[in-house]
Amino acid sequence: MEALVSPSPEPFQFSLPTPGAEPVTNWRPPLYPVPWAISPYDHFFFARPFAADQTNWPIADYRYGGVFFGRDIVHTGVDIPSPEGTPIMAAGPGTVVWVDWGLFRETPGDQTDPYGLAVAIRHDFGYNDQQLYTIYAHMSMANVLVGQHVETGEIIGFVGSTGATTGPHVHFEVRFPRNSFFFTYNPELWIVPPQGWGVLAGRVMDSKNRLLNSVEVTVRSEQTDRSFITRTYGDGGAVNPDPYYQENLVLGDLPAGIYKVTLRFEDKIRQTWVEIFPGQISYFTFAGDDGFSTDRPSAPTLEFLPQALPSTATPQP
Repeated sequence: MEALVSPSPEPFQFSLPTPGAEPVTNWRPPLYPVPWAISPYDHFFFARPFAADQTNWPIADYRYGGVFFGRDIVHTGVDIPSPEGTPIMAAGPGTVVWVDWGLFRETPGDQTDPYGLAVAIRHDFGYNDQQLYTIYAHMSMANVLVGQHVETGEIIGFVGSTGATTGPHVHFEVRFPRNSFFFTYNPELWIVPPQGWGVLAGRVMDSKNRLLNSVEVTVRSEQTDRSFITRTYGDGGAVNPDPYYQENLVLGDLPAGIYKVTLRFEDKIRQTWVEIFPGQISYFTFAGDDGFSTDRPSAPTLEFLPQALPSTATPQP
C-alpha cells in the first residue's frame, strides 16, 4: 500500500540522531509471550508495535524522559525507527479511541499537532483497576476506525513522518489511567523483552535522596565489553515513575549477564555491578555519598497482573 506523506509542521522538530555503535548483527531473539510477569515486580503486558523481522527496539538517544536540544520538551514515549510504510501493529487487545491528528494537544483535526496522524487504543485489561492505553504517533496512514476492536498484532496503520519529526518512525507511549499527555509511563517497563534478555531500572539521587536529572550513565557488559549509554529522566511534569520502582532511568533489551554501571557524581566516578536476568527487571539505586544498592523497594501491595475491568466501568476516550 502506498503511504501518504504529510509535510512536517512546526512548532518543533524531533531529529533522529545518528545511532551509536550497534552489534555486529541486529538479530534479536523471539519475544516472550504476553502478558509476561514471572515476578510480582514486573508487568510486561504489551508486545512490540512491529513484526519480529523488523527493527523493533527504541532509538537509544530518544528514550522516555529525554530532553531534546536544551528545550523543556520531555519525551513521553520511545521512538522505534522503521522504513516508511512499515505496518504498525497493536501492542495488545483493545478498542480504538482515537484516529486523527491533534492527539498531543487533544484537538481533533489539528494538522499542526506534533504527533501527526496518531492512533490510541484503550485496552481490554487494566493495571491496579485503572485503564491502560497505548499511543502510536507519526503514521503515514491509519488502518482502523474509532470504535473498532483490535487484537494483539493486528495492523492499525503504517509508519510515516507526519507531525514534528524528520525521519520515519513510530512514537510509542503507555498511558494510565487517562488518555492524556501527562499520564505516561516508561514503555520499556511494559513491552516484553526478547527471550533471554532483560531490563535495567534505576533510581539515581544525591546524598539527600533528591532525584538527579539528565545524568549520563554507562552500562557495560562484562561478557562482551559492549557499552550502552543512557541518561536519567529530565525535569518535566509529563514524566511519571513506575508505581513500584519509582525509577528515573530505564535501559531495556539487555542480554542476560553481568554489567558494570558507571556514573559521575561530584566530579568522581562511581560504579557498581548488576546482573540482568532473563525476562525480568533488575534494579539499583544510587544515593550520592551513600553509594549504590541493589535492594528492591518494599514488597508491592498492588496486583501486577492484568485484570479485566469491571463491567460497570465507564470507558474514557
